[in-house]
Amino acid sequence: MSELLAREPAGIRVEGVDLSYGATRVLKDVNLEIRPGEFFAFLGPSGCGKTTLLRLIAGFNAAQRGRVLVGGKDVSALPPWKRDVGMVFQSYALWPHMTVRRNVAFGLEERRLPRAEIATRVEAALRLVGLDGMGDRRPAQLSGGQQQRVALARTVAVRPQVLLLDEPLSNLDARLRVQVRRELRDLQQSLRLTTVFVTHDQEEANTVCDRIAVMNEGAVQQVGTPMELYDHPANLFVAGFLGTANIVPGTVLREGGAAAFEVAGGTRIPLPPGLAVPEGARLMFRPQDVSLLPPGSDPAGRRLIEGEVAHREFLGASMRYGVRVGGAEVLVDVPHTGGEGHLQVGGRAALALDATRVKLLAG
Repeated sequence: MSELLAREPAGIRVEGVDLSYGATRVLKDVNLEIRPGEFFAFLGPSGCGKTTLLRLIAGFNAAQRGRVLVGGKDVSALPPWKRDVGMVFQSYALWPHMTVRRNVAFGLEERRLPRAEIATRVEAALRLVGLDGMGDRRPAQLSGGQQQRVALARTVAVRPQVLLLDEPLSNLDARLRVQVRRELRDLQQSLRLTTVFVTHDQEEANTVCDRIAVMNEGAVQQVGTPMELYDHPANLFVAGFLGTANIVPGTVLREGGAAAFEVAGGTRIPLPPGLAVPEGARLMFRPQDVSLLPPGSDPAGRRLIEGEVAHREFLGASMRYGVRVGGAEVLVDVPHTGGEGHLQVGGRAALALDATRVKLLAG
C-alpha cells in the first residue's frame, strides 16, 4: 500500500467564490476550509450547487470571483491535470474497450511513468479495492460495485493529494451502498487522503464523513460534524434536511418570566428560559424529543399537551405517530418493543415535550 500513499494530505480552502452560468448565480460567496486528511461532504438537494463546487475544486469549472487553494497553493488558474487532484465521476467514466488493468494504468501512462512503476501501482490499487485477479476483465463483465472500485483504483493509483467523489454510490442498490460506503471510509483512512464526497443522501454523509457542509441554492448553510448539525441546526433548512424535524408555526408569548409558543388553535407549548427568538421563528424539535402518553396522564406533574392521533407508521424499530395539536401536526417516534398496545388513529393522546430540546429557528 505504500506505493499508493499520497506525499502529504492537503487541506482545501475555498475563498469568496461566486460562479454564474449566464444570469443564473450557481455559487454564492462560498467560503470553506477542509482540513488535511479529512473526509468531508457537500450535502444538499439536487440543484443546490454541490457538484458545481466539487468540479470547481477539480478544475472543470471556473468561478467569476474568488479562489481555490489546495495545500496552500492557489490552483484557481491551473487546468485539472496540474492540480494533483483525483476525481471519481458519478458515471465512473471507464473505457469500455480497455481491460480493468489498462483502465487503472491510463492516468499513469499519461504521466509517462516507467513501466515497472506503473505495473506495481496498478496491482497495488487493484489489491487495495479487492479486484486483484480481475485485471484482464472489461468493464462490461463487472457489476456496478466492481466498476466503481475500478474507478477508485484508477484515481488512487496516481497518488493525488485530494480525492473528489461525485455521488459515487448513486448507481448501486441499497444493500451494496451500505457495504461500499464502509469500504470508502476504510480506503480513505488507510491512504490518509483528504476526501470530498458529494451526496444528497444524509445517511451516506452521516455515516462516513468527519464534517459536512450543508448547501442550498448555491450557498453554504452550515458546516459541522454530523451530530453538531443534527443537534444544533443553524436554520430551518438544515433542521429539515438532516433527519425528521417538527417545524411548527406560531407566536412567542411572554408572561412575567415565563415564555410559551402558541400554535394555531390556542395550544401553548412552554419554552425554556433564555431561549433566543429570531425574527420569523418557528418551533423545532425532533420526533424522539416527545413522549406520547394516554390522555389524562400526569407524569411527575409535567404539563401535557393533548391532541388527536391522525396517522401512524410502523418503521420496524419504532412506531411514528402524527398527532394534531391545534392547527399543527406533530410527529412522535415511540420505540417498538413487540406486541400491541399502540395508540389508535382517531384516539386522543397527550404529548410531553422535553422543553430543553426545543429550538426557535428562522429561514
